[in-house]
Amino acid sequence: MQIVSVINQKGGVGKTTSVANIGAAIAKLKKKVLIVDLDPQAHLSISFDRMPEPEDPSLYSLLIGKHSFVDIIQPTNIKNLFIAPTNLDLTGVETELANEIGREGILSLALHNLSKTNSPPDIVILDCPPSLGTLSLNALVASNSVIVPLQAEFFALQGMAQLLEIIERVKQRLNPKLILGGILIGMFSKQRNLSQEVLKELNEHFGNLVFPTQVRVNVKLAEAPSHGQTIFEYAPESIAAKQFIEIAKELCDRLKINISEEVSSESH
Repeated sequence: MQIVSVINQKGGVGKTTSVANIGAAIAKLKKKVLIVDLDPQAHLSISFDRMPEPEDPSLYSLLIGKHSFVDIIQPTNIKNLFIAPTNLDLTGVETELANEIGREGILSLALHNLSKTNSPPDIVILDCPPSLGTLSLNALVASNSVIVPLQAEFFALQGMAQLLEIIERVKQRLNPKLILGGILIGMFSKQRNLSQEVLKELNEHFGNLVFPTQVRVNVKLAEAPSHGQTIFEYAPESIAAKQFIEIAKELCDRLKINISEEVSSESH
């Protein structure tokens, strides 16, 4: 079971969009996928219309020890794609876990227990909050690799040094298997000189870590979440759907997950 964190402490860079659509794309490639909403804003859960009511099983109740993943996982409308949703209760978890011994390893233990069940997912993708607190630390401790989404804009590299330093520190102290798995460029426009300049700069800094497929500016991609859908349901023939399939194939190749080249058209 591969575990991937999608993380950037800068907000509005397309983390949730990336998690939802990469998860859906890998499910379309016939692998079992679990996406996990670690963001107290609960945008991933809302976009799938799966946000639990207060007191219902959720990622919050898992982190405070009331439930396991088996209790909180819900199916989505896409075959092979499941979600561990959250709600606004997650806002208080940083304070509640402040004095908890080993708090940074709670998610890792829960995912380890999930991996021992009868039918674990092939891949777990964690949608991290736009901060580097207890929730993001739990994600990094639990993960095999990290995907950093960036927008093709002037401040794309701002904050990267801090994030890379934290990843390295987690690797040294808490999770020696953690690697930087890739950098995903979104809001890309071939017509804009700035997009091309940012891509060039990122390729010079990070080389092969940069995904060869960029996510282009796309109206349908922006509209899909408001309909409770991924791009594969909302606009399956769009360029964005094709791009996310290519990104999913590249990610699976990097993680050594064997996939079917045939894309499934099934949904629940």
